[in-house]
Amino acid sequence: MSEAPAKLVIATRASRLALWQAEHVRDRLQTLYPSCQVSLLTMTTRGDQILDRSLSKVGGKGLFVKELETALLDGRADLAVHSLKDVPVDMQSPFLLSVILERDDPRDAFVSNHYASLDELPDGSVVGTSSLRREAQLRQRYPALQVQPLRGNLDTRLGKLDHGDYTAIILAAAGLRRLGLESRIRSYLTPEQSLPAAGQGALGIEIHESRTDMQAWLAPLADPDTTACALAERAVSRVLGGSCQVPLAAFAQRDGNTLKVSGLVAEPDGSRIIRAQASGSLEEAEQLGERIAHELLDHGARAILDKLVAPDAAS
Repeated sequence: MSEAPAKLVIATRASRLALWQAEHVRDRLQTLYPSCQVSLLTMTTRGDQILDRSLSKVGGKGLFVKELETALLDGRADLAVHSLKDVPVDMQSPFLLSVILERDDPRDAFVSNHYASLDELPDGSVVGTSSLRREAQLRQRYPALQVQPLRGNLDTRLGKLDHGDYTAIILAAAGLRRLGLESRIRSYLTPEQSLPAAGQGALGIEIHESRTDMQAWLAPLADPDTTACALAERAVSRVLGGSCQVPLAAFAQRDGNTLKVSGLVAEPDGSRIIRAQASGSLEEAEQLGERIAHELLDHGARAILDKLVAPDAAS
């Protein structure tokens, strides 16, 4: 490895959760390289600014990374820290997803001030979620509930719940845990109830592909198990052209030396959900993901995708 870095700048979104994630990486780097000065460059992205429309209508999850990538390009930052589920699966040159860190709880969480679980909610209850993936699975399993869009950062979403705008909301468990808000979780949704998004609960670090020095410095942060799971999940999404317009889920778990991978594609109203599963070795993670994606396509996902990503789909 090249000699230890003297100074590193981490580009991050300005939300409380994004700052926690960047500070976590900063602390890990300072433990690895005690003499290194690690600082944060906080930025507000287009995804943070547009809160009156769903992500599927305004350009998808890539809106959360573009400004950070500009900082990597112009040299203001050496690395950018992301929630992996927000990182586009078709990352293009000159950017590189350098490492994937150990995953926190990948499940979705049920949050309510009055009820302990989805099963307890009275018919007609309003449930908020930012995700078409969650919405489709909720609509299929609980057709008597009203599922409404919910945007904003974590504190904003919880505030809307506390204000009475929603009976319950569904959030990623990892974000609540990282911010010390685990007590807000009334119950966890199993992957059978709500299959997670590709990469949910994991952090990814993006760099400029020319920075071989950064690749070497960051390598000790990589978690092999999480990386294998994430590669499989992101392969499902990549083959299917995963975007915020499509209710798409992919989830992998290690079981001994075996990787078990599940995927689904759904109609947004939950009227049809197509599922597929596969198992194999950790070394064939991406191939497993690709196999699942093609199985989903063969069983009807192609028609759903063609309809949802048509040029007039967002109108």
